[in-house]
Amino acid sequence: MENKIDSSRKIRQGVVISDKGDKSLVVRVERRAPHVLYSKMVRLVKKYYVHDEKNEARLGDTVRIEECRPISKTKRWRLLEIVERATLNASEQQ
Repeated sequence: MENKIDSSRKIRQGVVISDKGDKSLVVRVERRAPHVLYSKMVRLVKKYYVHDEKNEARLGDTVRIEECRPISKTKRWRLLEIVERATLNASEQQ
C-alpha cells in the first residue's frame, strides 16, 4: 500500500510549549501576516492541541502536525513528525 499525501488536510509546523498531558501536546504555531489597516507585517501566534500517540515529542521540539478528526474536546490535530529536537540545557541534563 502506498503512502499518499491527502491534500485536503492542513499541515502546520511549530514548537512544543507543553507536553504535560498523556499523549497530548500544545504546539505554538507562528505566522506573519500584514496588519489590516496599516499593512505592517505582524507576528500572529496560535496554540494547537495535538495528539501524540507514542509520547515521543518533548518540550521545545520543532514538530509538524496534521489536521484530523476530533480526538477529544480540544484536540483536532495529530503529530506527523519531529522536525528538530530541542537542545538540553545543563540544568535539564541532570
